[in-house]
Amino acid sequence: MEDISTKVIVVSLGFVLGIVFGATAQRTNFCTMGALSDIVFMGVWNRFRAWMLALAIVMIAAQWMHLTGVIDLGKSIYLSANLGWAGAIIGGLMFGFGMTLAGGCGNKTLVRLGAGNMKSLVVFLILGIFAYMTLRGLIGLARVELEAATVIDLKAAGFASQSIPHILATLFGAAQETMSWAVTGIAAAALLIFCFKDRNFRSSPTDIAAGIIIGGVVAAAWYVTGVIGFDEFEPTQLESFSFVNPSGNSIQYLMTFTGATINFGIATVGGVITGAFLMAKMRGEFHIESFTAADDFLRHISGAALMGTGGIMALGCTIGQGITGMSTLALGSLIALASIILGGVWGLKSIEEGGAVAGLKAIFARS
Repeated sequence: MEDISTKVIVVSLGFVLGIVFGATAQRTNFCTMGALSDIVFMGVWNRFRAWMLALAIVMIAAQWMHLTGVIDLGKSIYLSANLGWAGAIIGGLMFGFGMTLAGGCGNKTLVRLGAGNMKSLVVFLILGIFAYMTLRGLIGLARVELEAATVIDLKAAGFASQSIPHILATLFGAAQETMSWAVTGIAAAALLIFCFKDRNFRSSPTDIAAGIIIGGVVAAAWYVTGVIGFDEFEPTQLESFSFVNPSGNSIQYLMTFTGATINFGIATVGGVITGAFLMAKMRGEFHIESFTAADDFLRHISGAALMGTGGIMALGCTIGQGITGMSTLALGSLIALASIILGGVWGLKSIEEGGAVAGLKAIFARS
């Protein structure tokens, strides 16, 4: 055991956690875009409540670990003193709209890929390429310029980070630890009440299990990277589940294997695909599915491009910001989550009215 490096242990555990995540999402149909479509088209809130239950569990666990000194969430990307509000809004809207065109968000894309959906393979590749282009490639310069022009330096306003409890504690002169416990307790209680006050949700063990397991896995990832991954000489980046940037990194890793190094995010991507594949095979749900028409292809690649670009601008996806980021109680994560939801509802309404597809066809017809 002494010969096994910390990095290998962290990556291995990331792969295992990814398997649990993927298998659970495949079995329970855990999907943010699906949750929004249930609400918009059928008025059913069960899957959305499962998502909020997962968030409540991660929030409680992450804040408890942070406030008791087990991990330091201040080292995550979410609690920077630089508030990129424009990227969170624009990127969130792009991601939310894009996931409706692509038939699902980042995690659903990986789950469907594991279950044999070849449309999701195309979405995964386009999403990953555009994510990398936005992070370090062709679109990267525009992203950096936008951030430089719009970012708010919270330190100049007297705030050390964009943590909502810290901002409130500073504004009202309260103890930050007390405010953190208070905000966590109020937010988590509100989410749990929202979930379990509904009789339909209480009578749905599948949705309850989805929220509990997904929430537990994301919380466990904070512990793996923050505690097990702690190494004074080769520290692991404190992170949990997110699927946009890791998808881009995964594609690069596959192409440059001999000169690249696997990390926690890449391992979770592989784990989710594997977990979904295993669950689909066990349940007899694995089948090859491809595009039905040119419009279907156009819609999926357009959505993937929007998700890849928007996910990097917003610093995450429905899981990366909607659950992982929100568990840090970061203001930027709240802005991004609201924008993703708004973009998703906008996309669903556009598709329902035929506007999104018609608009895309018109754009390509003129080019």
